[in-house]
Amino acid sequence: MLSLRRVHASYGHVHVLRGIDMEVKEGEIVCLLGANGAGKTTALKSIMGMVDGLEGEIRFLGEPILGLLPYKVVNLGIALVPEGRRIFPDLTVFENLMMGAYIRHNRKRAKESMEHVFSIFPKLKERQWQRGGTLSGGEQQMLAIGRALMSHGRLLLMDEPSMGLAPIVREEIFYTIRTINQAGTSILLVEQNAILASAVSHRGYVMETGRVVFSGTAKELATNEEVAKAYLGKR
Repeated sequence: MLSLRRVHASYGHVHVLRGIDMEVKEGEIVCLLGANGAGKTTALKSIMGMVDGLEGEIRFLGEPILGLLPYKVVNLGIALVPEGRRIFPDLTVFENLMMGAYIRHNRKRAKESMEHVFSIFPKLKERQWQRGGTLSGGEQQMLAIGRALMSHGRLLLMDEPSMGLAPIVREEIFYTIRTINQAGTSILLVEQNAILASAVSHRGYVMETGRVVFSGTAKELATNEEVAKAYLGKR
């Protein structure tokens, strides 16, 4: 579904991604692990067309997308749940969700997507006329995920969905991630909580200083001694 080959990314003179290769197959959850500054968020932004200094090859469903503007990437079927949620605090929940459907010209499909989001997140339906900025952290994360789902994409990029959430809310979010995947959406997941991420993922990659240093199945991530020590808290 998605492939990156020899992708380099820079911000000005700062070389962040140094020739990374990775892929997401249809129906998979793939996690991207690594310390802060490893280049994980830049990898997602590169896919979305949010980085200017790009080289290499990025393909989605066989078509080259490197260098496309973000709205064109969304039109093709990729949606981003950004780090820090980035909801619109002064808009209602309903209005935030409709912002996720701005590329849709079919009102009926937008309404169907809204109903789908409300079926996944009943709390959002209860609070649909409440301003986004008054929601709890967990509810705001639900809103950010729901907004991305409104574009009806086939691939969801998620950047640190558990950041700043209480443990019980984190577990709820990861249960939802699995539910979304089982409904047919492929997911590329960037996550600091490596234990939770590897538990829901089919495969994963580990990044260090802009390079992929390990890739394998979730089981291989858990059983690789160096990966387990560095990212899964095992000794």
